Amino acid sequence: MRIGLLHSRIRTDEKMLLEAAQRRGVEVVLLDDRELVLDVHDKPEVAVDAVLERSISFYHGLYATRFLEAHGIPVVNRAEVIRVCGDKAETSLRLARAGVPTPRTLVAFDEASALRALDQLGYPAVLKPVVGSWGRLLAKVDNPEQAQAFLEHKSVLGGPLHSVFYLQEYVAKPQRDIRAFWVGDEVIAAIWRTNTQHWITNTAQGGTASNCEITKDLAEICARSAEAVGGGVLALDIMEGPHGLVCHEVNHAMEFKNSVKPTGVDIPAHILDYTIREARR
Repeated sequence: MRIGLLHSRIRTDEKMLLEAAQRRGVEVVLLDDRELVLDVHDKPEVAVDAVLERSISFYHGLYATRFLEAHGIPVVNRAEVIRVCGDKAETSLRLARAGVPTPRTLVAFDEASALRALDQLGYPAVLKPVVGSWGRLLAKVDNPEQAQAFLEHKSVLGGPLHSVFYLQEYVAKPQRDIRAFWVGDEVIAAIWRTNTQHWITNTAQGGTASNCEITKDLAEICARSAEAVGGGVLALDIMEGPHGLVCHEVNHAMEFKNSVKPTGVDIPAHILDYTIREARR
């Protein structure tokens, strides 16, 4: 069994995956996405049974996966799952269409339209980039003046994605949220992400991780959310809202280095085992 590891850098998470592969006697072929040259006609010259996509760049991972799949190489996750999860607006659409509880979300393409949309949502509200991770470029705005300043800032940044304004209701959650890890057909672990100093709870932004019990309600919303975006290996971000659990994001290339110790679950081993099963299908 030879598994390709598509990566940008070998971070702690990738090292943990390599260690899990070594324990299982699985050979890993490192595929640096910066060095790849892909041909629309010919199959890549990589002798692997499947590829695990771990690119930092959403676009590198998406296009590399499309090429690999086009030439018959299984990839975890599939390109369509990457496309949906890598775009917050697309994810919100999928969740809403599947009837998964998710925050009210509006999209606008002009500053004036975005301000009208925020009036509909009510303040406070949250503005997010449609593509991004680690809690970067998120803003909670409490009034139209703050919103206008942030929208003007995004417009000045330029670029097509900054002119897509993704606007979401602010969910009055406790000083924590849940990150749940979905692999294949089950939620294998979950953590509380707690931050008493800031409304953003991501561990990349200072949140602390602790084990979260997988209740029936949590397992159910995870299953519905994973199905809505196409399944695979996913990290689901869940909030405790006033009316129950809501899913607000689904991540396709999750980080897990801060979650193995508090949960006691060998998350990289689960990911590797799932990739092996996909290779054998």
